[in-house]
Amino acid sequence: MNDRTLPFGATLLGNGLARFRLWAPDAAVVQLAFADGRILSLARDGAGGHGLDTPARPGDRYRFVVDGQPVPDPASRAQHGGPDGWSILTDPDAYPWEAHDWRGRPWHETVIYELHVGAYGGFDAVREQVPALAQLGITAIELMPLAAFPGERGWGYDGVLPFAPFEGYGTPDQLKALIDTAHRHRLQVFIDVVYNHFGPAGNYLHGYARDFFHRDGSGWGTQLNVAHPVVEGFLLANALFWLDEMRCDGLRFDAAHAVGSPAFLRHFAARLRAALDPDRHIHLMLENADNRASLLTPDADGIAPYVAQWNDDAHHALHVLLTGEHDGYYAAFADHAAQRLARCLGEGFAYQGEPYAPWQDRPRGEPSGHLPPTAFIHCLQNHDQIGNRALGERLTVLAPPAALDAALALLLLTPPIPLLFMGEEWGETAPFLYFIDHAPELATAIRDGRREEFAHFGAFADPAQQARIPDPQAPDSFEASRLAPAAARDSAAQQRLALVGLLLTLRRDYLMPALPGCRALAAAAVGERGVLAQWRLRDGRVLVVLANFGPALPRGTLPAPLPEHGLLFQTPPDAANALNDTRIPAHSCLVWLDHGETLR
Repeated sequence: MNDRTLPFGATLLGNGLARFRLWAPDAAVVQLAFADGRILSLARDGAGGHGLDTPARPGDRYRFVVDGQPVPDPASRAQHGGPDGWSILTDPDAYPWEAHDWRGRPWHETVIYELHVGAYGGFDAVREQVPALAQLGITAIELMPLAAFPGERGWGYDGVLPFAPFEGYGTPDQLKALIDTAHRHRLQVFIDVVYNHFGPAGNYLHGYARDFFHRDGSGWGTQLNVAHPVVEGFLLANALFWLDEMRCDGLRFDAAHAVGSPAFLRHFAARLRAALDPDRHIHLMLENADNRASLLTPDADGIAPYVAQWNDDAHHALHVLLTGEHDGYYAAFADHAAQRLARCLGEGFAYQGEPYAPWQDRPRGEPSGHLPPTAFIHCLQNHDQIGNRALGERLTVLAPPAALDAALALLLLTPPIPLLFMGEEWGETAPFLYFIDHAPELATAIRDGRREEFAHFGAFADPAQQARIPDPQAPDSFEASRLAPAAARDSAAQQRLALVGLLLTLRRDYLMPALPGCRALAAAAVGERGVLAQWRLRDGRVLVVLANFGPALPRGTLPAPLPEHGLLFQTPPDAANALNDTRIPAHSCLVWLDHGETLR
């Protein structure tokens, strides 16, 4: 048996024995109850832990009883009946892996496809689509959080059992089969992990381990006390579980700013990397509203704590250019949106310490111009930017198709790591809504809170308009968000799919090999809704991208000359001819790979 010992929960010892452990410093009496009726007492150590070695076998259902209260194993690898049900003893080495030689892929080859497993149909449904995604040019699938949570549906960011995949998606072995299949098709698998809080429902830890949490909490639930060594150990064990035992290739740390400690994030990444096989390609990514470039900056050995961050600044600037929206946080990007997008393309973040209006003009961000372009993950859409809209609309119903074609070219043919959200590849028009399945009191609070939040948007200031906002508790909200990847596509969807396939082929053949060592040379706004950017690739070529998301512009608007040769892509198909006629076409994107001098 390989060493799959966790410092928490249940571990098979061999010879028909298993070890059960629970950290419960606030408990007087801890027992272990099996579904077959056995109830055994656990011995307490001097550090708040309780443990017992006893006969048990894989498949046994168990739970702890803390001062008379049945609770799940917080490190359960599988659950029956959700957090209120039984934990299941599992053999972590039982699955017959096939992709034994898989070591991952280098970061610069990454093209991410984010998806919600439930809306996609479960682990098996995702696995069935792996060959098609690989053929399209996707090189990594990112699964929204898998940690078990109460109810039958949800986004997963309110998980409470971080080792147990939500049983509505399938069994742990079905998840392993998905990961194994992905690796056999040379796709990486990333998992979205939530280490800033546990959800408000189904969390029993606060009753017997109060030091696991901060007293004040976060906006989503009780914040984890990451400074406590037991909490850090628990989270480290969880990260290693996903990367080692489940053989995932990377983790995205959700809302890392809400962890509250950049020092912890840096220390945690170092401990995690030290515990893993150095020959594997393991990628740690951040969502971090603080724009802390220091967490992406390599040390003297060339290793950064985190390889990249979701660049919300680039998304927001692009969204404003495509839709004209300026409510909410888009207001901070509506002024000079093209300049802000150009700064993202040339320097990483748009906000690098400047006052940020949504934060009452407090400074946001750190200088990021020294970072490589691949330290930033760019997208046109993701679960947050669609699902946190009142009506969950996708860009396909908010922006002109030609403008989206141009934006996709900018996304997929520039050096930052691109991310597509499920269905984006064929231009899905169905919404992706926020959905939950909570007890009535909590569901009402969430429903009312969302409507109050959207009341600050002009379109929903009227109570009658607020009533249009879908109820996240209603099953219809989930059903409306389900995806049917194998459904017949109309001609527009087929054209969008063909475009994405072409762009990803061009990225694979012309950009990927030359991305290591790539650096931005210049980026500038073109008119009010266009950008011109250029990068020096590793092989010396210069990549030049001109994109215009508004009406046609005079060619004289350009801040620099364009290459005379090396046109790689254009949309619309006659865009280059229009340039020769001295105008920059509306809703256009042109890409050159030039061996000549830079354009500065």
